[in-house]
This record gives sequence, structure tokens and C-alpha cells, in this order.
Amino acid sequence: MQIYEELKARGLIAQVTDEEHIRDLVNNGKATFYIGFDCTADSLTAGHFMALTLMKRLQEAGNKPIALIGGGTTMIGDPSGRTDMRKMLTREDIDHNAACFKRQMEKFIDFSDGKALMVNNADWLMNLNYIELLREVGACFSVNNMLRAECYKQRMEKGLSFLEFNYMIMQSYDFYYMFQKYNCNLEFGGDDQWSNMLGGTELIRRKLGQDAHAMTITLLTDSQGKKMGKTAGNAVWLDPNKTSPFDFYQYWRNVDDADVDKCIKMLTFIPIEEILEMEKWDPSRVNEKKEILAFELTALVHGKEEAQKAQDGARALFAGGGDAANVPATSLKEEDFRDGNIDVLQVLVSAGLCATRSEARRAVEQGGVTVADEKVTDVKATYDKAFFADGVMVRKGKKSFKKVSF
Repeated sequence: MQIYEELKARGLIAQVTDEEHIRDLVNNGKATFYIGFDCTADSLTAGHFMALTLMKRLQEAGNKPIALIGGGTTMIGDPSGRTDMRKMLTREDIDHNAACFKRQMEKFIDFSDGKALMVNNADWLMNLNYIELLREVGACFSVNNMLRAECYKQRMEKGLSFLEFNYMIMQSYDFYYMFQKYNCNLEFGGDDQWSNMLGGTELIRRKLGQDAHAMTITLLTDSQGKKMGKTAGNAVWLDPNKTSPFDFYQYWRNVDDADVDKCIKMLTFIPIEEILEMEKWDPSRVNEKKEILAFELTALVHGKEEAQKAQDGARALFAGGGDAANVPATSLKEEDFRDGNIDVLQVLVSAGLCATRSEARRAVEQGGVTVADEKVTDVKATYDKAFFADGVMVRKGKKSFKKVSF
């Protein structure tokens, strides 16, 4: 099975401009393709995971990836999928975030010996002269067509700023620039980027009289149609300091039964033939599949050693096996105690299981907190330092826990 057929079999391809031509490009290693990453945070997330693995798959098939860091487009802010305007970041913040992205991307993409490029669109967008840009590309964009674009529809009701309205032009200009500078002939992106990507292919056609192509990746959604990659309203980060390898493992270990086959197929590098056999397994083996999914993805991001530790810790907690030494742990500090004691609300906050004492209070009142396997019902419950000497398991709900010591 060639790479294009494998991408289809894994359910990764959503829309293409010219399937026959794109198939020929990628199957024969003739694609120089790019995916853009705006620097809106100091870490990539699980939401970027599909793009990163797609780049890795295509590179392994002989194609050349360009990782486009959006140092310039982040100054504008992508309105796609948003009901409000993105927070405006400073140039310093964006540069810092771009440096963080680079370090994470290198785990997936081989940038040695010219096998891939990493470029920053700030290098060309920040130097554009407004009048010159309007004269160069303005006539190539129909406002009527832009207003019909899916990426703007969600914003029209609440109001779309002129700042964001320019995003499509900036993204299209990226493709136009890289087509000329790097012979980039293909753009990939999430399915919500389709309108922006067509803007780029049309700009190249109108200005240069040549064909460039675009393909969108299926968005990773759960069985309810919601985007995956968030837990309790927060992003699942690829940075181990923001989402620990254990928590990253647990996120994938706890995906819904209905989603596990799709996630294995779309995200892991397990051969497609093996995955098709796994889909025939008896439903009673669903937890085995979830462990495979969680281990494979954690190993991709954090390495096999961290993946094994996370799996051992999870098994120790939930299955009565594995190595309990790998359970997530935290230490209380002297300042957490008052007169030698600490209340349960502060334990939850200091352990990172709750963001605030108010959240901790609600968790206790709802019966979702246990300390040393004892359910806590009194929000005023206190413990002394000796209680934590050997480490105590503290849980909030079924899936949040820490071994807390002093």
C-alpha cells in the first residue's frame, strides 16, 4: 500500500483539490509540502498531533516537509473555529512560543541534511508594505467569496474585525511566497482551513499561471463530534511541564470506547494491516486497545521510557499491577501548613488536583475526594506532617490523583 492509499485507509484525508495529481506527488516522493503552526501558546497540543504525525508519515515516504512557524500570522489571529477574537500577543511572546514549537517538532520531523525545512512567516510578512501588498494581491481576492468562506461564518453574527478578515490573505500569501522560494507545491491543514488554503492555490494560479494543490486532514473528533485534545476544559499539551507524561498517557487511556479504533488508526504508526486485525477483536479487549493507544502516543511524544513509566503507574493504580513508584507524586511545602496542620482543601490545591480552594470545596462536597483510600466529607478535615511522611494517595474523582508526601 502506497502512502496516499494508506492515508485514505487511516481516514486522514478530508478534501483535496486534485486527487489524481496529489496521489502522484506524494506516492512518488515529489511533494514539497507545508503545514502552518501559529504560535498562540508556548507548547504544541494534542490538537497538533495529527499534523505532526502526517508530516512524519509523508517524510518517511520520501516527501519534503516545511514546518511553517506563524510568527507573522499570529500577529493577526486566525478566526477559524472561533466565536471571539484571539488574544493579541506581543512580538516577544510570539518569538518565545516559536522557539518552543521548534524543539517539539524536532521529535517528529528529521531536519538534517535538507530533508525538511523550518521557516517563519514573520521573515516575509512583517516586511510587507501595505500599499504594495494591496496592489500585488488585492485584486485576486473577491470580498463576496471571502464572506461566504466557512472560516468567517461563525464570526459574522458577533462581528468580524477587519484585522481577522485579512488572515486569509496572509495565509494565501504564505503559499504564494513559498511556492516561488522553496518550490512548495502542496499545502496541508485541518479541514476548517479549507477556504484559506483554496485562497492560496487561487492566488498562485492568478499571479503565476501555475497549479498548486491543497489537502485537508480530517479533524480529530470524538463520537459526539467534539474536538479531541482537551481534558476538563484544558488543552492536553506536548510539553511535559504542562501535561506530564503520566497525564498524557491517561488522557488517551481514557478515550471513549467508541473512539479508540479511530484514534489508533489516525494517530499511531502501527501498520494498517495490524490495526484492521485489531478491529476484529472481541469488545471485551477494548481496554487492551486503549493501553496500546496510550503507550504508542506517549512513546512518540515523550519516549518509550516515559511511556513505560506511565503505563506501570496506571496499572499500579487501577489494575493492581505495575510499579507504584511511577505514580505521579508531589511534595507539600512547609508554607502549606499552619501550626503544623494542613486542611484537605489546601492538600488538593498544593497537589495540583484543584486550581482553587473553591474548586476543592466543591469536589469534597460532591463526594469526589479520597485521602489514603478514605472518602473525605468534611471540608474542614486536617492532617499533620507525619501523616504524609510515607506518601499518601489523594484522589479527586476517578481519574485525578497524586501521591502526596512531606
